[in-house]
Amino acid sequence: MPKIKVEDLDKISEEVRRITLLREGAGRAKITVHMGTCGIAAGAREIMNTLLVEIEQRNIKDIILATSGCAGLCSKEPMATVELKGEAPVKYIELTPEKIRYIFSEHVLGGKIVGEYALAIGSERVG
Repeated sequence: MPKIKVEDLDKISEEVRRITLLREGAGRAKITVHMGTCGIAAGAREIMNTLLVEIEQRNIKDIILATSGCAGLCSKEPMATVELKGEAPVKYIELTPEKIRYIFSEHVLGGKIVGEYALAIGSERVG
């Protein structure tokens, strides 16, 4: 087993700090890429990688990028859900790297929902 370096501990510490910020209400947004088998087959990994690059290149520290399983709409994959602090979640469908970059810029950073790519606004939870 390789030894842990100080740099590795710094990275872990920064990630924990980011997650804690969002849980405590200080984070700006959470983006969940749906990565069930159907999502991965449709290109969800490419969507995730595109978001990772956008966040890294812009040196953004207050956006959480998460994954989930299938959302139950396999024909609409790849999909992602954007949750801005204090606003209803928005589920985006049939994504491409170009579409997710636009959603990231307009919705996540700009606060404007991209209606032409959105399936639903609000939580699908019942009760």
